[in-house]
Amino acid sequence: MDRLLSELKERYPDAKCALDYGSEFELLIAVILSAQCTDKRVNVVTAELFRAANTPEQFCSMPLSVLEGYIKTCGLYKNKAANIKKCCEVLVAEYGGRVPDTMEKLITLPGVGRKTANVMLSVAFDKPAIAVDTHVFRVAHRLGLSSGKTPDDVEKDLCGLFDPSEYKNVHHLLIRHGRDCCHARNPECGQCVISCLCPSAKTE
Repeated sequence: MDRLLSELKERYPDAKCALDYGSEFELLIAVILSAQCTDKRVNVVTAELFRAANTPEQFCSMPLSVLEGYIKTCGLYKNKAANIKKCCEVLVAEYGGRVPDTMEKLITLPGVGRKTANVMLSVAFDKPAIAVDTHVFRVAHRLGLSSGKTPDDVEKDLCGLFDPSEYKNVHHLLIRHGRDCCHARNPECGQCVISCLCPSAKTE
């Protein structure tokens, strides 16, 4: 595992959260919007959205139709808008407008599942957590790090393989590797810095 991480760190020294945000709350909204949407598109949308509203109170006051208009290009926008409104209402009513910093509380928020909660714990609160998105799920399987059938299973396997101090790095490095090299279709095994460690690598 040490060699795997060191090779990926050398290849992607700037691996980090690709979403733009200025507060814990803005990150939460951005992560909710990122479901089945690229981070690049989310950043375009939130650049305008956060100028109009960037606190739970402001989102509560925004008409649902207006919010839908801002996030329409993110996909599943009606569902996301409804969840965001409900989430903000809970944040104001139960947490004084602050984003909670525990898994137990985060996953009670509308629109927040375990993956989103783990992103918040890791990125916003600097707590040991590995969020498993489609990239992490795919790369972990190809590398033989997990054979788990669900994201929760893969998360558990990865947490058992790496030191908690590396969880944030594992999350960001596997995502970056999945985006840049280990694509869902036609992975670039010939350009991969860890192909010698990968049981799924295609050889010429």
